[in-house]
Amino acid sequence: MAIDFMTEASPQIKDYLFYLQTVRGKSPKTVDEYFSDLRTFFRFIKRKRNLVSSDVEFSEISVDDIDENIIKSITLTDAYEFMNFLLRERDNSAVTRARKCSSLKSFFDYYTAKKHLLPSNPLAELDIPKSPKKLPKYLTLEQSIALLNSVDGTNKERDYCILTLFLNCGMRLSELVGINFNDIRSDNTIRITGKGNKQRIVYLNDACIKAINEYKKVRPADGVKDKNALFLSSRLTRISPKTVQFIVNKYLTKIGLDAQGYSCHKLRHTAATLMYQHGNVDIRVLQEILGHENLNTTEIYTHLSPDQIKKAANANPLSSVSHNTGGDKEKQN
Repeated sequence: MAIDFMTEASPQIKDYLFYLQTVRGKSPKTVDEYFSDLRTFFRFIKRKRNLVSSDVEFSEISVDDIDENIIKSITLTDAYEFMNFLLRERDNSAVTRARKCSSLKSFFDYYTAKKHLLPSNPLAELDIPKSPKKLPKYLTLEQSIALLNSVDGTNKERDYCILTLFLNCGMRLSELVGINFNDIRSDNTIRITGKGNKQRIVYLNDACIKAINEYKKVRPADGVKDKNALFLSSRLTRISPKTVQFIVNKYLTKIGLDAQGYSCHKLRHTAATLMYQHGNVDIRVLQEILGHENLNTTEIYTHLSPDQIKKAANANPLSSVSHNTGGDKEKQN
């Protein structure tokens, strides 16, 4: 179901969402996610306090009447009861509960620090659920080469360029489809527009430059509906995220990886992992390349491969030292 906070949210909630979008520079998608979290919370509060008839479906509870009095009345206990509700009744994962927790803390911080409605943030001490850290899934160097070598067909130059940029630059799917011609600069860099419309500059290596130039030679020029777009669909419009996903899945299937949970985002993981493990790229440089706001996000790519662990164990100066047993001494005597 589509989210429309302009018609569903109260003036107080809208005020905060406008702040996120216009001052904090959050993307419309991110703002919708914040609203979804707040809507769920205030629906819970209204049901808990019997502010809505019990026969009204939870998903139908309106939040267009959430006023300053309700905001002022929220306590830390309310928030923990909400977290319990998310876990037991909605079966939300730790990751989802952590996001909702952050959304609530941010909302009440706004009404404390920016609007001065509250003397202090009632949820300042709300602990964010810990999420189990999972290693990102990625292709090995050999699988990455096999993926590139599998490209063929009518649009092989385009498809090869797409895969090359994913595997070398670590860009997001939305970033790749949004590339315009004028984003590619004469100094062999590319301007990427990431989350929240934040831009960063990524350097193109020889493989990327060659792939882009080969694609440019065959890219249609006549009848193009979006002349700015670098990557075009068969309808001569800007290629869609869904089409790129189809392309990636097609070639992953060719090398036998389609059923193993790989995707466009896994190619981003692959680029980051290969740069770190094989290129010895500094973690802060990797953070800049990937466009992460927080270094903690980038640190998931610092996992070690089995070969690295084995090499480290063998590098120990004690690795070749063995103990002479008593039996060996008797033989020597």
